[in-house]
Amino acid sequence: MPKAHEPSVAKVIELIGSSPKGWEDAAANAVKEAAKTVRNIKGVYLKECTGKVENGTIVEYRTIVKVSFVVGLEG
Repeated sequence: MPKAHEPSVAKVIELIGSSPKGWEDAAANAVKEAAKTVRNIKGVYLKECTGKVENGTIVEYRTIVKVSFVVGLEG
């Protein structure tokens, strides 16, 4: 018989990632950097995409992401 899951609490932080390649890469960069100091990341929500334009060309892609992770007792 499977063991019942214990209750958990998640926290959500908002981050801005950037990349010269694209929005997907910008979001991945935000998660990659967060993972260096945040444990138990379980999900990411892409909130907004923007870009920096120079001479009619996008030169920097930016994403605002919400990263969720589980917090609680270590066990």
